[in-house]
Amino acid sequence: MSTPLHALSAIELGTAYAASELSPREVAQALIDHIARWEPHIAALWHHQPDQALADAHASEQRWRRGEALGPLDGVPVTLKENIATRGVPVPLGCAATELVPAAADAPPAARLREAGCVLLGKTTMPDWGMLSSGLSSFHRLSRNPWDTRLNPGGSSAGAAAAAAAGYGPLHLGTDIGGSIRLPAHWCGIVGFKPSWGRVPIAPTYAGRVAGPMTRTVADAALAMSALSRPDPRDATALPAQPIDWLALPRPDARGLRLGVWLDAGWGSPLQPDVRDAVLAAARAFEAAGATVVPVGPFTTRAMIDGLDRFWRMRSWLDFRPLPPERQARVLPYIRQWIARGEHLSGEEVFTGYSQMLALREAGQAVMQGLDGLLSPVSPDVAFPATQASPLDDPERPFEHIAYTVPFNFSEQPAIAVPAGVSPQGLPIGLQIAGHRHDDLGVLRLAHLWERLRPALPPWPEPPAGAGASATLGA
Repeated sequence: MSTPLHALSAIELGTAYAASELSPREVAQALIDHIARWEPHIAALWHHQPDQALADAHASEQRWRRGEALGPLDGVPVTLKENIATRGVPVPLGCAATELVPAAADAPPAARLREAGCVLLGKTTMPDWGMLSSGLSSFHRLSRNPWDTRLNPGGSSAGAAAAAAAGYGPLHLGTDIGGSIRLPAHWCGIVGFKPSWGRVPIAPTYAGRVAGPMTRTVADAALAMSALSRPDPRDATALPAQPIDWLALPRPDARGLRLGVWLDAGWGSPLQPDVRDAVLAAARAFEAAGATVVPVGPFTTRAMIDGLDRFWRMRSWLDFRPLPPERQARVLPYIRQWIARGEHLSGEEVFTGYSQMLALREAGQAVMQGLDGLLSPVSPDVAFPATQASPLDDPERPFEHIAYTVPFNFSEQPAIAVPAGVSPQGLPIGLQIAGHRHDDLGVLRLAHLWERLRPALPPWPEPPAGAGASATLGA
């Protein structure tokens, strides 16, 4: 059976390059052709530069031929979320109000992947200021879900998730401050890894903000972490470098593990039956593989999220207020309505809201005591219409869908979204696996085991009929 080049994993590509079975340039060209068939339908990319990608791939090809490859990621195609700065390219932050000033330098995650020899295919889209779980943006075209282009890919790493599901290469990098990697991974049926805070150096840094890989396999996410977790002095919050064997993933079964199952968030949108069933099926599979599985009740509260809401409204209001009126008018109306209350919040309300970050940190770490991992939904629902800013599309209830993801940003714990199945309508459903603070490898190992335990998944979506065929490897 032939394998399309766009469907090869990063690990497979590195192996094929080392054996001279493939060249980075032919892979890059196949991906550029594949992207051309998909991109008019899903609008996942911004600043796509095929000529530069081919030049970088050619340089990688020469290194492999000389026996001077920079490592297993040399020549592997990658995309970066557009808020991860790359030298000479503006950072719009998804918003038409942003002045387009070229970035002076690569942000740490971009620098690490360049040093590893990755071929940058382009930047991926995001919503205004990253403040939506949606592909809706005042700057970018409307990004759509490859499984059903009438639906949303989620966000804020919208284009990254759509690109991964559509096969724009094996590695995509997103950012996450409340679920922005894991939510679109769930809705697009891919792997989205949010590392422990500080594991991947990033600039600018902020409470809860991390960068992490979005891939089709857990092993590819782990391979990306081998480069992304290298130190960078520009991030004062970064963890000390550790000699982690990121590809030490396999474990024979789940014997000896104690896993929690968390289905009731305590607040937020009701959990849809299809999502609940998928998480319970995963719990039963881990139990059959030898794990002890125990129920976990709510550990976050409405007060926590209401406090965060007030804090983030103020933070965004402070970004919005200095803009001249003509630029303010370019911000999405949903965002303008959401932040408007920030103008009237008191210092006491904002400080109390800020304090909920510590409350979430304490709650998230406390619930893990006595557990090796925590299984849960990623979001209570499946993908929603493409034109909506959020599942509820209500700026006064903006966070009802992040109840399962946001605690682990502020508790600084690693959490991963990994495909668990599909709804009766064929829409992806993800499983979230969270772990102890700094046990990133442990979470990846659990997710890798789940890939072996879960039922078969449907084939990846293909470009619309008549869009042409992609190059293949093998026979």
